[in-house]
Amino acid sequence: MKSIWIVDDDHSIRFVLEKALTREGLPVRSFSQAREVLAALEEDSPQVLVSDIRMPGGSGLELLSTIKKQLPGLPVIIMTAYSDLDSAVSAFQGGAFEYLPKPFDLPRAVELIRRAQEESQREAVAEETQVQMPEMLGQAPAMQDVFRAIGRLSQSHVTVLITGESGSGKELVARALHKHSPRAEGPFVAINTAAIPKDLLESELFGHERGAFTGAQATRRGRFEQAEGGTLFLDEIGDMPLDLQTRLLRVLSDGQFYRVGGHSPQRANVRVVAATHQNLETLVKEGRFREDLFHRLNVIRLRLPPLRERREDVPLLARYFLQRSAAELGVETKRLSEAALQRLVNFDFPGNVRQLENICHWLSVMAPSLVVEAKDLPQELLATPGTVSSGVSDVVPVSSGLTSLPLPVAAPGAMPVMASPDAWVAEMAREARRLLAAGEPDVWDVLTRRFEASLILTALDLTRGRRIEAAQKLGIGRNTITRKIQELNLDA
Repeated sequence: MKSIWIVDDDHSIRFVLEKALTREGLPVRSFSQAREVLAALEEDSPQVLVSDIRMPGGSGLELLSTIKKQLPGLPVIIMTAYSDLDSAVSAFQGGAFEYLPKPFDLPRAVELIRRAQEESQREAVAEETQVQMPEMLGQAPAMQDVFRAIGRLSQSHVTVLITGESGSGKELVARALHKHSPRAEGPFVAINTAAIPKDLLESELFGHERGAFTGAQATRRGRFEQAEGGTLFLDEIGDMPLDLQTRLLRVLSDGQFYRVGGHSPQRANVRVVAATHQNLETLVKEGRFREDLFHRLNVIRLRLPPLRERREDVPLLARYFLQRSAAELGVETKRLSEAALQRLVNFDFPGNVRQLENICHWLSVMAPSLVVEAKDLPQELLATPGTVSSGVSDVVPVSSGLTSLPLPVAAPGAMPVMASPDAWVAEMAREARRLLAAGEPDVWDVLTRRFEASLILTALDLTRGRRIEAAQKLGIGRNTITRKIQELNLDA
């Protein structure tokens, strides 16, 4: 077992901690200066490092910065006097496991070191078992069935229909089908038929000739032509208007189509993969989806299970999303305590994998320390395990290429009443204080962009990607939301 290293120029502090940890059966090494620790690192490494913040010959924060470069997964506890607390908290947010204020309660100090030791052991196991992340993650039997189906279809050109709830990863399956198909060298083109207004969708799919309608100043290739020789992914196919369903059926039947305003047939050498979260059989019975198109699309059907049916995958997915968010944000990777992880596993995730990804992104920004405790989780996870609040979700993490901020969003049909209406304002104030204290430039613009991105993404989530409806809910114009989406790079 590796030792707990204690660094403090105060002999009495070292003596008290040594005796307490020895009684707990933990091996201990003590150092009086930071340079002694750096010399010892050349031959050995600790399981946990406990360091004072102010010492002769190098401060604890300088030691922390140096050690994190060599041993990024090592838990480091900083001991600090109350007068140093503000500077310590702001300075070591990017690396310390926790801080221990002096004078400290000895049992609490030992408990904290125990917690850091357990985290170090978990991190070591994770590093030993970690392999390069595959394109899709899943150990649950239901996901293994999906992987097997992708393998069986690897040499096929057949049309595939992917069904599953929103956020379950249908586009990832479509990309995997393309990557492992004979068309892998061709383009993969995706279009969300629910996110494009009806009057523009036909042109998006099939292109248009110059002068076909007002504003058509040049001939434009549609998605079918862009996907030539590859795969066209039609997401949310259940929302496609009936007249366009007729045109799509014709393409699938004879492999030809006409651009809008065109008179010459275009050939379509494209494999179509469609996806929907709706029950197409029900839509057919209601007359909202063509039965003949349904049978054309439903050659092979893959059902993607919701996350609540594959709870054993939550730890693996959470670890991956936390690592990816940390890399994107340029911060230390957060880790989940056992209690926090259990909360995640027990949660039903109505937003599925996408919701878990957004939560991990939010934690990477908002969690106060490197180890995420259960109390640090967003409010919707602090309700009864396995349930979702029936009225209001106090904090909805929204993710994009920008750092997210939590926004209060009422559940559809719920009364817009919140237990803590100013909670998100306080969170934003804390984030502003952090950026200002760190000397970040253009704080106004940075926070404004995050706020606008969170508003727009939340509205789009509620309207299932319908921009016009989202703009109406936000009280802005269609051109405004389109411009903001482009400016904020939310299409990426």
